[in-house]
Parts: sequence; structure tokens; C-alpha cells
Amino acid sequence: MIFSASGRRFATLTPIALACAATVTFSLCAAAQAQSPAGQTLAPVVVSGARFPNDPAFSPVGATIITADDIRSAGVDNVNEAIRKIGGVYGRQNVLGTADFSLDLGGFGDTSDQNIVVLLDGVRLSENEQAIALLSTIPIETVERIEIVRGGSSVLYGDGATGGTIQIITKRPSPGAVHGTIVGEVGSYGSRGIRASVAKDWDGFAIDANYSKQRSDNYRDNNASSQENFSGGMQWASSEGRLGLRIDTAHNDYRLAGPLTYAQYQLDARQTATPNDFGSYDSNRITLFAERRIGAFEFAAELAHREKIAKMYQVFPGGFTSNSEVHSRVTQFSPRLRHVLNTGSLKNEVVAGLDFSEWDLNDSISKATAGQRSRAIYLRDEIQFNQNARIAVGVRHEVFDKNAQDPNTFASSYQTSQSLNAWDVQASYAVIPVLRLFGKGGQSYRVANVDDNRYTNPLNQALQPQISHDLEFGATLGRDGQRATLKWFQHRLTNEIMFNPVTFTNINLDPTKRQGVELEGSVRLNGDFTASASLRHVRATFREGTNAGKDVVLVPKNVATARLNWTSGIQSANVGVQWVDTQRYGNDFANTCAAVMPSFTTIDARYAVRFSGWELAVSGDNLLDKKYFSRAYGCQGNIYPDAGRLLKFTARYDF
Repeated sequence: MIFSASGRRFATLTPIALACAATVTFSLCAAAQAQSPAGQTLAPVVVSGARFPNDPAFSPVGATIITADDIRSAGVDNVNEAIRKIGGVYGRQNVLGTADFSLDLGGFGDTSDQNIVVLLDGVRLSENEQAIALLSTIPIETVERIEIVRGGSSVLYGDGATGGTIQIITKRPSPGAVHGTIVGEVGSYGSRGIRASVAKDWDGFAIDANYSKQRSDNYRDNNASSQENFSGGMQWASSEGRLGLRIDTAHNDYRLAGPLTYAQYQLDARQTATPNDFGSYDSNRITLFAERRIGAFEFAAELAHREKIAKMYQVFPGGFTSNSEVHSRVTQFSPRLRHVLNTGSLKNEVVAGLDFSEWDLNDSISKATAGQRSRAIYLRDEIQFNQNARIAVGVRHEVFDKNAQDPNTFASSYQTSQSLNAWDVQASYAVIPVLRLFGKGGQSYRVANVDDNRYTNPLNQALQPQISHDLEFGATLGRDGQRATLKWFQHRLTNEIMFNPVTFTNINLDPTKRQGVELEGSVRLNGDFTASASLRHVRATFREGTNAGKDVVLVPKNVATARLNWTSGIQSANVGVQWVDTQRYGNDFANTCAAVMPSFTTIDARYAVRFSGWELAVSGDNLLDKKYFSRAYGCQGNIYPDAGRLLKFTARYDF
């Protein structure tokens, strides 16, 4: 692996290779927004389902919304943790030692983070390398809400949105005096950290600044991580729109513990197999954004530029060493226009936009280079009838020009152009005020990224785009504070992109399928207690080829989570439990390995007390100190143990 310092594929001591899913989604989608009974008015939820940050009438279909209040009451200290614990999204711990777990929407297993699109205020964070979106660099105190939309979303968000999208929306500074937060924490395995944020608004002009530094030795030997982040911005806002600039920087040094054999894991799960491996990254992003409202028309655009330097040093069996210093840069420009028409009982929203992206990479040591240019146009129209029924259709066309030059004889060099289309149809209907049926179907896509195309067989030939035809049907029952959503989904994939640890190459799989059900709900038990739970059952199988009917690797059939929250006066507490079913080892495509990765159950909890602007809290993850692993690439080999019990004390002051 030369191009990517993501902490994924080097974990197997093999080249990076995975898949972004070029998918094409047939979506009969709907907004499961239950209506309140007569006499009750529910607080509006600000949403951004059509890439514009308002109008609850067009909220994302079946979306999971995590608000700032949810984050505050749960006491989570990073965005990734909020998505997993509050949003019920399954995640695998990465091997860098940071808080950036691989998030899985739709049961995509080891390629999950390449099959979702993560955005921050409309700017794409998902990497074009084989890297996890760095959610740990986002100051949690700045988050207004997080929107999780499951299922194909390529019409609006393009490449890689087969599993779904995660949109993080930050707060707009409120008028008044200076306000902010200071947080300090210490915990197990030498973990300690500090976070600080401050914001000020002067009659429409606002500034904010956020700083954090985290350090931990982590659970395993040679897995220490040190991360430092800064985020700051300014904006001018009025009733007609806003204009602003934002700067984000991040630096991380990390050590790499490497995989263990099953015997090593049983003897001592904390030991390292690679005591000399290490890496680092530096990421800097600047973003300009604008919104303008003129009558029934609204314009918005973001122009973002990110530069990243990722370094890695590895020692392989036999004494062979690998040293890389990868410089990458990406520029994105996304202008779009919306028109909303109100005619009594009918409301119509039309959104049209363009997406441009230029990405370049070079390894200053190996002299490998790569580039990708993409340009897209999309159009989406949604109609609401009497607040009871909604129907939407959308189309997208995108062109990718890709190239790579590598002096290594075992790596690919290529130049190719790929043209892809996405479309979807969405609908929902409120049978009664508290019961809404919905469905979606369509076509979405994902192209192979530079790491996918680096090691292929045959060489010098880019992988085919991954295409998925998707269906989803479901229902939402209930109202605010007491709601449940049940959905059935299916992804039929062609040319799914995945790394094959047997051949050490990236490949297009034979046709595959994900099919399953998801159930999630929340309820207020009384004035002090609330509870939430989610269950996902999915079968990921090969549809055709030599492995027809076999399970796709690293996909648990069942994942169940439950959480109970208690608040009384100045005190609060919550406890969560997650159970993850068995799954196939990462190389077991033919399902011939007699063993499977064991199921596991973890428990976390937190207690906090508030007084005079202060909050003191104690929390713990994996409280039963369960010994388990969620990442392994051989039949009882190449195992990456997950962390044991982690206890943490936090002091927070708001001013």
C-alpha cells in the first residue's frame, strides 16, 4: 500500500483495496413524518433532505435525526460516537487508535465507509482515497444536528451513496454575549484530552473558534494516538441569506499495532505484531459558502479546498520495509438552485444543481501519481398533496476522468473515463395522522477510487463501476416522543468492488445482494425516562458465479442496540447495550472456513451531574471488559482485537 494511510488495508499487511459502490437506485421514497393530533403543535425539525437547510415539509424519507439536545443529554464527545450510540449505526473500530470507527449503513461490511457519503454543511468529507471520513476532527459542540439517511442517494450526492448519507449540520451563532465551552477529560489507557469552543455574534456578523487535543496509549501495545484539531469561521447573515468562510485543520500521529494470529489473540489480545510501524496525517481545509433567497427562489453554493499529507512506515515479514508520504488535494464546487411553489393544498419543490470536483495525489517517495476529475448535473422534483401524500423523482448524470502513473511494476497505471447515471422515485402516504407508509427505489453508483485501482488483476486496467438497484418499503407509526419505523430493503449489486486478501488484489465481485429489515423506535416512558432501540437483520449473499448463495464476508446478519436515558433535576444517566451476530472472516468468500467470527455484546453507561454552568460525568465503554474482535481477514488469522473496558472522567464548563 503506497497511496493510502487510512489505517484500513495496511491492517492486513497487504495493498489497500476496496470498493466504492457505483450504484443505481430505484427509490420509491417517503417522509415518515407523523402528524400530531388535533390541538397539539409539534416543534418543527429543520432538515436538509434536498441539500437545502430548511422546510420541514420536505424532510428526508425515513431519516434518523440526532439533535444538539440529544448529543448534550447523551454526553458523547465526538460525532462518530453520536452516530453509533444515538443513531444506532453499527461501526467497526479502526486500527489507527482514533475515534473514527468505520460506519455501516445497509450491511456493506468491510467496504461500508466507501459506500456512504459523509458531508459537513454540504461539503463532502468522504475521501477519494481508501480512508475513513475524519469525523473526530469536527468539534462536537458546534453540531446542530446529524441527519442519517439510509439507502441509495446518488441523485443528490453522487458517487458512493449506495448505503446512504450522513449529513452533519453545524450551529449558526446566536446573537448576544460571548458564549462557549471548555471540556477536560482523563481515562483508561493513558487517555486525556481538552476541548474548547467560543462564539460571538454582532448583529448578523459572527465568528467562532474551536480547539481540541486528544492523547491516548490505547488498548493495544504500539497503538498510541495523538490528535490536534482547530476549526474557525466567520459569517454574515440576514433574513435573505448568509455568506461565510471556514478553516479546519487536523494533525494526528499514530502507532500501528497490526494483526494477530488466533493463538496470539488468545494468549494476549493487547500485544503488537508490528512494534515498528507508525504513521501520521495533516489535513487542512478552507471553505467558502453562500446562501441567498429571492422570493420563491433560493441559491446556495460551497467552494472547498482540502490538502492532506499522509505518512506511513511499515516493516513486513522478512525485513521488507515500506515508506510512503502521500500528498493529496481536492477542490469541490457545488452550486444549486431551489424553487418552492405553494398553491393551497399542493406544495412543489424543484432542486437543480451542479457538482464539480478535482482531486490529485502524489507519493513523494515512490513517485506514484493519480488524479480524478468529475462533473455532474442533477434535477429533483417533489410534490406534497394536502400534507398527506408526497411523491418525488430525480435524475443525475456524472462523468469521471481518472488517471494514475506508478513506476512500480506490480501496481497499475491507467487512464480512463466513465459516465454514470442515477435516478430515483420516492413516495409516501399518511393513512391516518399517526401512520405513514413509504417506499423508494432507483439506481445509484460508485466508482473505484485510486486505491481500488492500484492493485488489480490484470494490471493497468481500472475496475468497473459498482452498480446497485435498490428497493425500500416501510412504515412509521407514532408521533413526537413515541415513534417506531419498520422497513424492508434490498440492494442488488453488479460489479461490487472489494479487496481479495487471497490474491492481494482488488476485484469486481460476481453479482451480490443485500436484503433485510430494519426496526427502530423511541418512547418516553415517563417524565424522567426515555428509551430507544434498533434492530437490523440483513443477508448479504452472492447472486451468481462460483459462490452463488454464499455469504459475503464481514457482514453480521443481526445487529441490535438499546438505550435507556434518565434525567431528574441536575442529574442524568444513560446505559446502552449492543449485540452483534457472527460474521464470515474477511477472506472466506467460499464459506469454507469451519470457524466464524464470534458474536459479542458490549455495554456502555454514563452518569452526570450539573451545577452553576458545570457538568461532571463518569462514563465507561465495554463495561464487562468483553474480549472480542470485529475485524479479521484470515480463517482465525489476521485478527484486530477491539478495546477492553474504558473508563473516563469528564469536567465541562459552559459560559
